[in-house]
Amino acid sequence: MPRSDDRPDGETVGAGIAVGAGIGLLLGVVMDDPALGLSIGLAIGIVAAAFLSG
Repeated sequence: MPRSDDRPDGETVGAGIAVGAGIGLLLGVVMDDPALGLSIGLAIGIVAAAFLSG
């Protein structure tokens, strides 16, 4: 279990944001609004990165 003072490494955070951005672009194409899809995807990516980093 990670200690409370551990910081997520840049690789985990970057991967989470990249995956979220990819999902967001796909959502944007489906919703016919790339900007909204990208915003949602980045939010998903940031939450995923925080979750994965512990």
